Amino acid sequence: MAKHDTSRLASLSPFELKDELIKLAGSVSNRLMLNAGRGNPNFLATIPRHGFWQLGQFAMIESERSFSYLPEGVGGFPRRAGIEERFDLYARVHKDVPGVKFLTGAVSYVRDQLGLDGGDFLYEMCEGILACNYPVPDRMLRLSEKIVKQYIRKEMIGAHPFLGDFDLYAVEGGTAAMTYLFNSLKVNHLLNPGDTIALGMPIFTPYIEIPELAEYHLTEVSIDADPAGGWQYPKKELDKLRDPKVKAFFLVNPSNPPSVKMSDESLKYIASIVEERPDLILLTDDVYGTFADNFVSLFAMCPKNTLLVYSYSKYFGATGWRLGVIATHKSNLFDEQLANLPKNIQKDLNKRYSSITTEPEKLPFIDRVVADSRTVALNHTAGLSTPQQVQMVLFSLFSLMDSADHYKQTMKRLIRSRKAALYRGMGVAPEPVDENVVDYYTLLDVEQMSREVGADFVKWLLESIQPHELLFRLAEEAGVVLLPGGGFGTRHPSGRVSLANLNEEDYVKIGRSVRKLRDEYLARYQESGGKTQKPKKK
Repeated sequence: MAKHDTSRLASLSPFELKDELIKLAGSVSNRLMLNAGRGNPNFLATIPRHGFWQLGQFAMIESERSFSYLPEGVGGFPRRAGIEERFDLYARVHKDVPGVKFLTGAVSYVRDQLGLDGGDFLYEMCEGILACNYPVPDRMLRLSEKIVKQYIRKEMIGAHPFLGDFDLYAVEGGTAAMTYLFNSLKVNHLLNPGDTIALGMPIFTPYIEIPELAEYHLTEVSIDADPAGGWQYPKKELDKLRDPKVKAFFLVNPSNPPSVKMSDESLKYIASIVEERPDLILLTDDVYGTFADNFVSLFAMCPKNTLLVYSYSKYFGATGWRLGVIATHKSNLFDEQLANLPKNIQKDLNKRYSSITTEPEKLPFIDRVVADSRTVALNHTAGLSTPQQVQMVLFSLFSLMDSADHYKQTMKRLIRSRKAALYRGMGVAPEPVDENVVDYYTLLDVEQMSREVGADFVKWLLESIQPHELLFRLAEEAGVVLLPGGGFGTRHPSGRVSLANLNEEDYVKIGRSVRKLRDEYLARYQESGGKTQKPKKK
């Protein structure tokens, strides 16, 4: 029997509901709380972080070469002339210090593989890590953009044929990217109040919540992934995109929370729809793509129509760094639509951006996103802080230099062993191998938890429990915190389990707690003879 009336909490975002669950889970003294609701991983990439700290030490030496006659701790800007030679000397002296070998390899890679000037790279990195200058240009440091672009090509495009070039805007993680894009699409009249957008469900909660805000007032159409079909989008669902009233399609790929990448077949099918609908805006949030096997982004398939969002947070264990990028192809739909806006709207927009360029009508959409992120007039202060950009570059080089993908394989192995532990604890056979399953999260819904019992029990359970009852009982009775799947657009009561933030033995304990609760409901079902017993609200 439920001890709490959870129906009153049904409207809360899963991230707000999480706080209520944590309170319950922590209410029993001397009991370990197992918070599997957080997406923050408990692993992180150490080598590029060591590189960051050693680069900082070298940059400080460079700074202190100036104004050394002042005893008050005053330094100056690094000097470009001779910086590569001075770094070589620093590296030889500190060759056994963690991070130095990585830095020397990074300089070599930048020079020999990317064809960039090693001295220019070191100068940009030193000035950036010292944070002694505004980001110049506003959108992203010049060499940093070129290096990160290579990383995005590797991880988001791979071997897929890709014509042309693209631009990047360095932002404060995937969430910032999302909010900036929603705002600029609205401000530039590419999406207007009353317009219809499609959402690939289930999806990261803000994609559901933001369009419903008064300042956007967008109509949402769900493109529902099929749990029985491996969380892929059936063609009949994707066919909703053929409706010309649907202005845009937003999706998270791999999905959140099912953690399944879109199949090659679905990617190709969307591309065929775009051929029929060249006016369709696409936004793909590919934060978890680096955990997938042979990942190809929708951006690779439909570059002209697609806004790409990527974050370094999960893959490198860097949620506190707030590192992400927005990508647009240099030849894109958004600039075309801006050029075709009614003259009166173009005039208003030209006035909006006239303070930052003498030709506002030619300002690309991605640079409008940069300007809008700082309310235009403060454009000179836009962009990700320079130390953040330096760490982003080092993360990117770490991946690019790892040609055998050792780090990637280790991450995959780590999270997949945790999923196996969870299922072991539940006493449930592992799911069949699916090349599209990524496993950063796993979604435990009522049907999945009870599949070996039968459909009648599932039906009874769905009719007998309050919203979020299972999650509240797990929190209060076992100290286990899961996020409600309903807040992500799932169909049935479910909990999102992060496979990134606890140790393997913890997932065994979570599995046992889920199994114990399921068995209790099964006993009640058998005692009732299958008759629904709605719990009374307390």
